[in-house]
Amino acid sequence: MSMSIFDTVYQNTPPWEIGRPQKAFVDLAAAGEVTGSVLDVGCGTGDHALYFAEEGHEVLGIDTAALAIQKAEEKAAARGLRAQFLVWNALDLAGLERTFDTVIDSGFFHVLSDEDRSVFRESLAAALAPGGKYLMLCFSDQNPGDYPLPRRIREREIRETFLDGWRINSIRPAVFENAIQPEGHHAWLASISRAGRG
Repeated sequence: MSMSIFDTVYQNTPPWEIGRPQKAFVDLAAAGEVTGSVLDVGCGTGDHALYFAEEGHEVLGIDTAALAIQKAEEKAAARGLRAQFLVWNALDLAGLERTFDTVIDSGFFHVLSDEDRSVFRESLAAALAPGGKYLMLCFSDQNPGDYPLPRRIREREIRETFLDGWRINSIRPAVFENAIQPEGHHAWLASISRAGRG
């Protein structure tokens, strides 16, 4: 999928923008899974980044959609929260020239093409400190119906993407909340650590 489509999407409110962080990430934070500095890839209008900033984390949110980043910065200013936002491509995280203890991903992985998954994995390795965690929520293949996007991901695809140099801590069923279906969509919630110690 071309990322340029998201510039158009954010002229309105896309269904994944629910005005708050996904419960899955709030629960991870409550369980102590989110530590240190946080990078939010595909941050949209910043609800997750701002939540973690409010929790006391140093946070950077990135997105290719300039309008989404503008809205995120406006939210941060309105709430008096310190969070940094950049228009940036998650396939070039090495270009940030910094590392993070935790990388969160709410709905980015499932927009990647098969070819871009390996590019993203290498990009992620450049930005995640050794021993750091990648926490990812994506659409799962358990969703019924026939529609092309977002892609529905099989658990096996996640495992095959993160082999050498990674440790999969857990992949479990979860809910991807949205503004259309009150019950949400079936999702996978994955916790994956970069090999090595910080």
